[in-house]
This record gives sequence, structure tokens and C-alpha cells, in this order.
Amino acid sequence: MLPHTEPEPSRPVRSWVRSSPGTHIWLLIIAVTSLVVALVPEQPEHLLLHRNSSNIHELDQYPIRSLVTSAFWIENPASLALYALLFEVFQAPVERWLGTLRWLVIIATAHIAATLASQKLVLMAIEDHRAPRSMAHVVDIGVSYGLAAAIGVLTYRLPHPWRWPYLIGAVALFGIPLLTGATFTDFGHAIALAVGLLAWPLTRHPVSRET
Repeated sequence: MLPHTEPEPSRPVRSWVRSSPGTHIWLLIIAVTSLVVALVPEQPEHLLLHRNSSNIHELDQYPIRSLVTSAFWIENPASLALYALLFEVFQAPVERWLGTLRWLVIIATAHIAATLASQKLVLMAIEDHRAPRSMAHVVDIGVSYGLAAAIGVLTYRLPHPWRWPYLIGAVALFGIPLLTGATFTDFGHAIALAVGLLAWPLTRHPVSRET
């Protein structure tokens, strides 16, 4: 007689992670960089974050590197758990739905477009003397632009009874700050959300990763 075996409780978790590998590799890297930020002794204005920012100075000196590395750091390691939750709610479902390649194209496009547009806004403010020159070295890191894009594209995953309320909520979430004393980050979030919404053609032939 074959021995009785209980179902593995970890199997659904493994299945979920394997069906959205990009999301979880990204999250793992963010966990590592957050640990580095937490363990490295404080420096003046934390130079580690400045060197990995996609601010005007870094974009001018190291454009490709700064665009890439800025997507793998968060400013406050204590917010890692919140970002992990948001990744599971928004990023992983989009990747499972569209496949890793299309998910990556959308998220990367949003991150790059939002970063360049928001830093152009900062540059214009500096040139018009509406912002100090020190803003060229502002810390501009994080994953929020990619999250905004995922929130946008996920609109098309919802059935019609829920699609419009979700869309209105998403637009309000990122639009209200834009209309009430917007920062360059608020402007970037709006751009990233728009990229997600404009990615509708990439959602027409989803893949199935339910197992």
C-alpha cells in the first residue's frame, strides 16, 4: 500500500510565484537593496540613495544606469511590507494575465516615461527660478511609477460592472494630487497611469497562467 501523503500547503504559493516571476524577482531585489539601506551607516542625505536616483544630475552623467537602478530602491525600508502587498495585488496579476514580456514592456515604458517627464518638469522649474538648483540632486527612486502603470492596465482585467468604478478611483487617486499642489512625483504618477491605460492594445490576447 502506498503511503498516504498530504497535499503540500506551499504548492499554491509556489504556483503563484512561478506564474509571475518578474514581479517576484523585482521584489526580491528591492528587499535586498532595502536591507542595504537599513544596514549602511547614515551618510549626509544618504549618498547611497542619491547615487541610485534618476534625478537630473544622474540622468545627465549616467542616463541608462540611473533609469535602471532607480527602479530597484525604495527610500524607506520600513515600507517594504506595504510594497510587497501592492506588488501582489497589482503587479503579479498583470504579469499572470499578460505574460512577463508584455508586463515588462508596460512597466518599463511607464517608469522611463514618467521619470523623464517629471525630471524635465524639475529642470524647467530650475531654469525659470521656481525651484532651487539643489533639486537637480533630489532623491528620485522607487517603484511607484511601475505600480501606477499596473493599476492602470489592470482596469481592462475587470468585468464591466466593476471597471468604471475602479477606473474612476484610480484616476482620482493620482489625479487629485496633480490638481492640488502637485509635485514632480505626482506628475510622474499621472504619466505612468496614462501609460498603463494606453496599453490597452497589449491586453487583447492575454495568456493563461492560472496553474
